[in-house]
Amino acid sequence: MTPLEFVLNGSRQQVLVDERASLFHALREQCGIMSVKDGCLPQGQCGCCLAIVNGAPKVTCAFPATRAAGAEILTLEGLSEDDRELCARAFAVAGGVQCGFCIPGIALRATWLLDRRPSPTRAEIAKAIDTHLCRCTGYQRIIDAIELMARARRGEPIPGLVDDGRVGESLARYGSADLVLGLRPYVGDLTRANLLYGALVLSAHARAGVLGIDTRTAAALPGVVAIVTAADVPGDRWYGLIERDWPGLVAVGEEVRCVGDVLAAVAACDDRTARDAARLIAVEYEPLPPVLDPEAALASSAPRVNPRHANLLGRSTIRRGDVDAALAASAHVVSGTWATQRVEHLFLEPESALAEPLDNGRLRLYTQGQGIFDDRRQVAGFLGMAEADIAVELVPNGGAFGGKEDMSVQAQTALLARVTNRPVRITLSREESIRIHPKRHPITMHYTVGCDEDGRLTAVRGRMIGDSGAYASVGAKVLERAAGHACGPYRVPNVDVESTAVYTNNPPSGAMRGFGANQAHFAMEGCIDLLAQKIRLDPWEMRWRNVVQQGDTFCTGQVLDKSVGARKTLLAVKDAYDSARRAGRAVGIACGIKNSGIGNGVQEWGKVRLVVERDRSVTLYNGYTEMGQGLLTVLTQFASTVTGLPASVFRPKVDSTFALGCGQTTGSRATLFGGRAVVSAAEKLKADLDRGLSLGDLVERVYAADVLVDDTTAVGSTAPPIKTHTAFGYATQLCILDERGRIDRIVAAHDVGRAVNPALCAGQIEGSIHMGLGYALTEELVCENGMPVTFKLRDLGVLRAQDMPTIEVMLVEEHEPEGPFGAKGVGEIGLVPTAAAVASALEAFDGVRRYRLPMKDSPAARAMSVGKARAR
Repeated sequence: MTPLEFVLNGSRQQVLVDERASLFHALREQCGIMSVKDGCLPQGQCGCCLAIVNGAPKVTCAFPATRAAGAEILTLEGLSEDDRELCARAFAVAGGVQCGFCIPGIALRATWLLDRRPSPTRAEIAKAIDTHLCRCTGYQRIIDAIELMARARRGEPIPGLVDDGRVGESLARYGSADLVLGLRPYVGDLTRANLLYGALVLSAHARAGVLGIDTRTAAALPGVVAIVTAADVPGDRWYGLIERDWPGLVAVGEEVRCVGDVLAAVAACDDRTARDAARLIAVEYEPLPPVLDPEAALASSAPRVNPRHANLLGRSTIRRGDVDAALAASAHVVSGTWATQRVEHLFLEPESALAEPLDNGRLRLYTQGQGIFDDRRQVAGFLGMAEADIAVELVPNGGAFGGKEDMSVQAQTALLARVTNRPVRITLSREESIRIHPKRHPITMHYTVGCDEDGRLTAVRGRMIGDSGAYASVGAKVLERAAGHACGPYRVPNVDVESTAVYTNNPPSGAMRGFGANQAHFAMEGCIDLLAQKIRLDPWEMRWRNVVQQGDTFCTGQVLDKSVGARKTLLAVKDAYDSARRAGRAVGIACGIKNSGIGNGVQEWGKVRLVVERDRSVTLYNGYTEMGQGLLTVLTQFASTVTGLPASVFRPKVDSTFALGCGQTTGSRATLFGGRAVVSAAEKLKADLDRGLSLGDLVERVYAADVLVDDTTAVGSTAPPIKTHTAFGYATQLCILDERGRIDRIVAAHDVGRAVNPALCAGQIEGSIHMGLGYALTEELVCENGMPVTFKLRDLGVLRAQDMPTIEVMLVEEHEPEGPFGAKGVGEIGLVPTAAAVASALEAFDGVRRYRLPMKDSPAARAMSVGKARAR
């Protein structure tokens, strides 16, 4: 260990550090600084770990601790109270914080910038924060927040925080100040007395037989407390959201099926020792040829990827009318093959879990998962425990986007806690995170679409095959959703669609924002453009003639009898579309539809408990996960509006105090169903308040609501009435290029039902568009032999602030009668039409129709600063 002395936030510090340690480790582990976060250690490419060292911003995860000898270091904790308050207020007012994981580093950078440049332009701000990655916001509101900070520092007035909790008001995000200042802990920030640190051993191969696991050298390393393998699992090693096909630990004598498989887990006195020990565990493999192509995996001669299921994971079929006859009679027919890529979620907070033993053999689990009751169920099975003996609590996470639905480290963390009888925390590195969790599905889509002489659609035939990787996750459901959305938001009388999900030895694919709908839209919108060209019809007009209205039939056969705002979104963008075309700009247009609620015959719940506490606050328990989308804020607004109580009275929380299992926070359903339950429970509280009782009279009273939604039908159903989904969101987006083919502006009109919180709603859409633009142009997880070729954040292609165009969001409100106050989900639809709109604009610019994502060969992609990874 090396002695190190520096000045931190004005106070002299003397610490001992490992010679390999970064300044990040010294600040976190020796000095207790929590505002610096680990999003990519040791890459230095996300900016979450920023500190000011001798007056210059430095990413501390890539800064050797020994170089800080004698340095003056400033972190967010060391800012003046006035500066801290201004950071918190500006980001809250601007809506510039969502999950919050990246914001402390950005806020510190902003303060440093404004100290040197009091009146920066938006372009200068974007350049200054280029080191910083945000996956949630799309940066526009972050830049807004920094502009507000600059105004306030110049003595100009800035808006105050909105504390009006009524529906329709932009109430400040719940807990926003603590998020901005790095005060709200994530799982990786939690500590306990006698805490042990865990590390995993991952497979070196996409497919191999495991001949032996030798832990003896690792176990002898000083500081190692326990090592577990499959032989130590007391319950069922296999778990999964739908199929129990995923082993928490792969056993000797079995095959590893992907490079994210776990073979052993270590608990040690500190993180470095745990990781050193993991590297000392010797695994003997028999490498086997991996199955990497889904078409090849379906061949009768293909090796079986997963012993729990045939390589055909699932197939969904939708047939209506006579497609052959309709195509034969069509005036125009187009065909093509579209392909989309594997995409990494790249949420900023890597996976983490903490488990601690309780009295009487019980266990408490702190998780960041998207469904804490699913986590509890699977961990209980793994440990051979009753679910009631595991208390589980959500620690709202630093982004998820579907990537934290499946188990990651919860089971291994809990097992180590049981074996050692001490609290254990496992936090993944960025590389481990990318190897373990499921990705966005690569899907190949073969389409044939016809229309009559007036451009009205007659038929759609589609065949889709998706690579679900080594484990089922929710892959069959993603391909089911792709099939259900295969016609986009268009009226098509004859449909023949089949989608197939297939096991391979690639990284698993599962839920990611859009959930198959965005893949299908890329192909279908391309067909709409091709048909418009054949009949020389304006692309906007082509969509106007075909987009669904109330009373029309969706692809699945469901009659859309309510809240169909598609035409309103087309009208909303018409002026911008016409204006850009008159100016000679290349303009692309695409429409979108996305279900709100899983549907397809799945039983769904909204469950809430309102508990009046002794301090006259009301705890709002619900079963869905807060992951940056603002769920806890909008649920508070529902409760405040119904009861008439101030929003500040409510304290939203997610844990297992009550049996509120609702499944995963997915399918854009948490606001829809969680909100309905809040309204129901709040009406009961309101009834007591109307009787003249005060909160003081109602202490410890519990107001319960369990809302069951079980009226949807399975995809492929033909017996009426068909209702595959509770509600739908609709959108039209424009992509406008500049004279060099770069994206200049995105115009997005979205039917949101009711904008419960307009700022949060628009922020969700902006963040989705940011993700959609990366999906269109730069993002791809390239794999060779089942292993990602890079783990570097910039290579993975997520756009930086300088890469982002102006985004204009228009909120269209078409009341949804099955939603709380008319609202429906908006978390996913923001990226559903984006890639198609970009492809349309690029074709308008250079005449090239592109059929494969990402469109890296385009001038728009070449203008971006990221996404340079390619297969070797």
